[in-house]
Amino acid sequence: MTDTVTVLPATATTTVQPRRWGLIRHSLLLAARSLLKTRRNPGILFDALFLPIVFLLMFVYLFGGAVAGSTRDYLQYVFPGLLVMATIMAGLLATGVSLSIDVKKGVFDRFRSLPIGRSVPLLGSVLGDMIRYLVTLTVMFGLGYLLGFRVRTGLLSALAACGLAVLLGFCMSWMNVLVGVLIRETTIVQTVGFLGIFPLAFGTSMVAPVNTLPGWLQAWVKINPVSHAIDATRGLLLGGPVAGPVVRTVLWSAAFLIVFAPLAVAAYRRRT
Repeated sequence: MTDTVTVLPATATTTVQPRRWGLIRHSLLLAARSLLKTRRNPGILFDALFLPIVFLLMFVYLFGGAVAGSTRDYLQYVFPGLLVMATIMAGLLATGVSLSIDVKKGVFDRFRSLPIGRSVPLLGSVLGDMIRYLVTLTVMFGLGYLLGFRVRTGLLSALAACGLAVLLGFCMSWMNVLVGVLIRETTIVQTVGFLGIFPLAFGTSMVAPVNTLPGWLQAWVKINPVSHAIDATRGLLLGGPVAGPVVRTVLWSAAFLIVFAPLAVAAYRRRT
């Protein structure tokens, strides 16, 4: 007797559907991890908390009388610029240092073994640092109002000014993400971040009007992306030209993101 085995043709195939919105969901999960680290160690927010206080008190009471003749009048002038600078520095300096520490500790090696995109750890870390922007903005407006600063436009304009500062800070932070991935020493990452931010932050109309600056510095101020953000924020908070500076700030923000985010991801892939 011979057994006959009949092979039936396959009528269906099983396919694995890729998960939708995986990049966003995974990035938000790692951002939540960063927030959890912050909750367990709130001391890492000290610079975002005290930097605005130091800047505001120092600039207003050190330069107010000499530049504007009155600390109250100078507060109205300098506050929008300090708001932009403090917001940018809150994310720009901390993000690269945090990434450098995680890479050295091997945390990103564990991320590499997970079924997630290579850009997810970087994006999650940057999104997790958004809490620093919120702390900085809250401290700036709280102390500013105690010292006498007043918004002369309206609530929506003030919120737009905050959003513009956060947008530029978020996009510029990718420069330090690239530095944090490329450089192995955390102290060097921090030094490079400080050296990089000062020409951008202080080569502006933040401290004094542009027409009081030397010619070569005026030329730099006119093309400095942070200067455009300060002009836009000043217009949104105090009144004045807004459309042009806002458009230029958004375009510069997009340029920072388009250029440095892919470079940071590529450097991270090579390193890990």
